[in-house]
Amino acid sequence: MDVEIKMELFLRKNFENATLPQVKMIEIKLSQGAKPGHGGLLPGAKVTQHIAEARGVAIGEDSNSPSNHSAFDGPEGLMKFVAQLRELSGGKPVGFKLCVGHPLEIASIVVAMVKLDITPDFITIDGGEGGTGAAPPEYSNHVGTPLIEGLTLVHNLLIGSGMRHRIKIISAGKVISGFALVKQLALGADLCNCARGMMFALGCIQALKCNTNKCPTGIATQDPTLMEGLDVPSKADRVRKFQHKTLESAFDLVGSIGLDNPIDLTRDHIYKRVEANKVFSYSQLYPEVEPSCLFNSTAPPYLQKIWESGNEFLEKKSGRLAPV
Repeated sequence: MDVEIKMELFLRKNFENATLPQVKMIEIKLSQGAKPGHGGLLPGAKVTQHIAEARGVAIGEDSNSPSNHSAFDGPEGLMKFVAQLRELSGGKPVGFKLCVGHPLEIASIVVAMVKLDITPDFITIDGGEGGTGAAPPEYSNHVGTPLIEGLTLVHNLLIGSGMRHRIKIISAGKVISGFALVKQLALGADLCNCARGMMFALGCIQALKCNTNKCPTGIATQDPTLMEGLDVPSKADRVRKFQHKTLESAFDLVGSIGLDNPIDLTRDHIYKRVEANKVFSYSQLYPEVEPSCLFNSTAPPYLQKIWESGNEFLEKKSGRLAPV
């Protein structure tokens, strides 16, 4: 049987859940800020019957999540996979999440979008600041592009390629305050994810035992004894209040700037002191680019070089999509 036909049958069998009404969108995780380019392992001790049924694995056995995907190869394969998932899910939004690594790799993905005229509905940019107690410290501390640089690079590549209006950008990576929200929106994000702040509100103490099944607060464990420490009603209220107050703070800042709507935030509204007596706006530090400038060589030299490298990378690329 043809490989593509086999994959089609596999997808139709395993993505029936995607058509369920409670599933609102699908995100393909290429990498995450806590450990970009690194796979994960769910220890068998945490694989209960409920988790086994949800993930389609055996109870009590380790569940390996490799750092690459077997369902597609390369940037073009990723885009075709996005289109396939969108069709199989009944037209639900499909996107992917990554922590930016080498710029030419994310550029090659955007080149593939242009070449195939296929775009994801959203891209989630996770900063290298992202974290989890289950991540190797060397990865969470030193690997991956910081959120601001990753976000602005993807935003500018999408604008320069004429694709920005078709794709929403979600940013993530220590977005835990009203100002962090305002800053990300000003830099080009359409919305933000928050994990760390929500975990703190839930009661996380950063015990770094997420992967051991011995989380003392009961959040990241399937041990019934430890789970008793997680009082759901009170914790749910704490999370709700954190969400409400954080958004309230962000809207206060937007109003103080003199705007009626966060959509009007620009890079001119945020300033940063880079050294003594030198303060620059984000529009100076991270200049916007003109739409479709990458096609007429009017983009900033650094971005044009990344784009051309992405084109060359796509032409030469064979095998699986490298961790990005």
